[in-house]
Order: sequence, then C-alpha cells, then structure tokens
Amino acid sequence: MTHDIHASAEGIAIPQTRLFIGGDYVDAASGRTAEVVSPVTGATIASVAVPGKEDLDRAVRLARDAQASWRRVGVWQRAEILHRVGDLISERREELSRLLTLEQGKPLSESYADIDETAKLFHLHSEDAIRLHGETLPSNDVNKRMWTFYDAVGTWGIVIPWNFPVLMFAEFVAPGLATGNAVVVKPPTHTPLTLLATVDVLREAGVPDGLVSILPGEGSFGADLVTHPGIDAIGFIGSSATAEKIVRTAGLKRAIIEASGNGPVIVLADADVEAAARAAVRGAYYNAGQVCCATGRVLVHSAVREEFAAAARTAAAEAVLGNPFDLATTLGPMNNALTAAKVDAHLAEARDRGFEVILGGNRAPGYPTDLYYEFTVVDRVAPDSLLSTAETFGPVLPIVSADSDEELLRLANEDALGLQGAVFTRSIGAAYHFVENLRTGQVIVNDSNGFWDINMPFGGVGGKRTGWGRIGGRHTLIDMSDLRTGVLDLR
Repeated sequence: MTHDIHASAEGIAIPQTRLFIGGDYVDAASGRTAEVVSPVTGATIASVAVPGKEDLDRAVRLARDAQASWRRVGVWQRAEILHRVGDLISERREELSRLLTLEQGKPLSESYADIDETAKLFHLHSEDAIRLHGETLPSNDVNKRMWTFYDAVGTWGIVIPWNFPVLMFAEFVAPGLATGNAVVVKPPTHTPLTLLATVDVLREAGVPDGLVSILPGEGSFGADLVTHPGIDAIGFIGSSATAEKIVRTAGLKRAIIEASGNGPVIVLADADVEAAARAAVRGAYYNAGQVCCATGRVLVHSAVREEFAAAARTAAAEAVLGNPFDLATTLGPMNNALTAAKVDAHLAEARDRGFEVILGGNRAPGYPTDLYYEFTVVDRVAPDSLLSTAETFGPVLPIVSADSDEELLRLANEDALGLQGAVFTRSIGAAYHFVENLRTGQVIVNDSNGFWDINMPFGGVGGKRTGWGRIGGRHTLIDMSDLRTGVLDLR
C-alpha cells in the first residue's frame, strides 16, 4: 500500500510556491517560507512563501487601485472575463485535481468534484451578476423619483480554511469579482499550492492585475489582514472560535461569516432507516468528515435505534479507506495532526464513558502517515459527550437516541452550532415541522446532511455560533454589494 501511494504521487508538479500579488508571482519581502507536507505521503512537497506586513500593504494598495477601475467595467464585460476563468479552470482539471489530493488528502474523485464546482461558480456568478438589479420605488412626494441599485463594497479580505482550499476561494472570489470588488485572500500555509496554481488563469482570462492576491498565512497574519485599514469587508469560512476573534478585532467592517457546524441527522421512527443510514454514513466519511456540514451526530428515535445502528454498520462498507489517488477509494487521510488528535480525544472519552464502538475507532496502520483514520461508528452516545456537543471533524458517526420527536428536536436545538441539519421521515407534516423548528440555516429532508448545491444559500441561523450571510447563488452577490438609493427631484 505504501509503495502504491508513493508511486501515485510521483510526477505531480508543484507549479508555484510564491505569493500572487499584482497579477504575478513574487517572493515574500522577508524571504520567509513554510514547508508544505503531504498528508498522503508524509513527504515535504514544497516550501511556500510566507507574507509579512510589507507584502500585505502592497497587495491591499494594488487591490484598491485595481478595484477603482474594475467597478466601472460593465457587468456584461466582467461576466465575459469570469466565464473565461471558469473555462480555463476546467481545462486544467486533471493537474489541479491531482495536486489538490496530494496536498489536502481528499480522494481524487472528490478533488475532481471540487475543481468542477470551482469552474461552475465562475460561470454561475457571471450570470447572477447580469441579473442583479435594483428597482424603482414610489415616493410620497410626486416630484421625487427614487430607485435602488447595487454597488461594489470595495476590497475584501478573504480567509479560507484547508478543507476546500480552491472551492471556498471561488465561493467568495467569483461573486466578489462579478459585483466589482477586489479580493486579498489568505489560505493556510499548509494547503496553498492548488490555489496558487489555479489563479494563474486569471491573467490569461483578462482579470486586471492586482484585483486578486493570494497570501498564504497563519493566525497573526490573518489578524493583520482583517484589521488592515485598506480592507473594507471580510469573508470568512472556518471555526467558530476563529470567527469570534475576527469579529471582535474587525469592528464594524462588513462581513460574511460561515463558521462551525455540528449538523444533526435526525431519524424519526417512520423513516426509511436504510436510506437514512446510507446518507448519514456518506455525510460522515466525505472528505474524511472534515466538512462543516458533515454528519456531526445522528439523533435517532429509540424505536429504530438498533435497526439504524445495524444499517449504519452495513452502509459503512462504502467508506473505502486507501490510496486517495485510486478512484475506488472514498476515504483518504485526514489533513493534519491537530484535527486527527481531536478525533482521538473524542473517541478516548467515548471509551472511558462506555459508549459502544461498533466499527473502527483507531488510526489505520500500514500507511505512509498516521493520518489515515478508520471509519468509525459509535452507538449509545450520551447527549452531553464530546462526540455529541463538539464538532469532531473526522470520519466518525456518533449515534444518540431519544424517545420522542420533540426530545430529538430539543437535543438538536440545544447545540450552540446551527449550520445545517437533516431529518428523515415519511410524514410530510413531520418534515415541515422539523424544517420550520430545527434551528439551522438549512434543513435537508431525506438526504445527507452534507447535501450541497452551488445555487443554495448556505449559512448559519440567528442565535447560534455559526455566523451570518450566505454562501451560494445570488445571495452571496447581494451580501458582497451595497444596496444604494438614488433620489431625484424633478422640480
């Protein structure tokens, strides 16, 4: 297995390791670099430039200069350029996907999907922008004419995580550019390579130099970015803890915040239990469970708990751990040691408290790194345990049971996170009840909690630690624009 994995990784080129500023690749002013280690092979695959304040100042200055002109470019012309971006990304699908698997660890089939959706986002938001328009409003004064229009906010500082480093870039940058904004993007230093390779298409497509910058950095640099006086607004995807720090330091800047999820999958007594188990398993192993809308926990009616646990064990055969470059593999390594250690801690507590680990539960031996984790199913999980109350972010399926629908709903809503949830039921009335009363931004009925569509407005719900704003479809364009009003006196 080790030999096969190393052989699969051979020949993957690392095209760029420098910062992308002003439409070109440049070294960091300080000359500092950070190692990028593949979770797939354990090898150091690159040393990437690490930016400092001087690089940030330059990127922001160039972004603001470029945005002043870009906002005056007609929306049809912006759309034409961004359509070309999407086409060029599609042309590089194979090389970008293989590089993404090497640096992030996800199976190649998932990397293909990420790159395909990245390209589609540039096409989608090009069309969204063309159709984003205001309205004429009646005035109480017959001599006045009032109308609204959408205008670019300015220069956005974008902070993206390591689990979808290219797709989440596009989720902000495609609508941001489509609406006339500029962006300075900070990916993590350990997963920047595919993104740095992807943005090479911007020049060829005709995106003005300076409009997009890529500055891989970590915590303190992120703080510098979001507090920089030249950054007008902030886009963030990541943990709730980091989101709270950003909001506290950024003050009144416009923001789109998509933070942690601990998505419940709720299985009612009348559900198609086998379908629920398959969907829950799929939502738990996709990207090794490192997804904000993963199956964080399954809340099952006690009348079908045993049936669900047995069905989940059977469905777990779909989680094929192995070489992520093999298209038969559906579960690759976890991305980093800190996240894997959190899974260890949650499972250690589960064992200490006597929960039933019915499948997996350990790191898998015989691989190049210790980040390959067995798909794990844990039954009889207590509602107050770490597996139930915290975002585990690994390939683990915890099963919690309760004796009534209302108790299941109560357990779901007690959680501090409210990003996305799912409910399985054959009753249309119960479906509506849970959609309307489950405190998550999206509720999926009879499908995986991990369901995602690029045209779906995705985000948290009020009163929870999951942020605000929406990623997906025209709603992101609205959030990345200022709604302005004109009033004309005809006298």
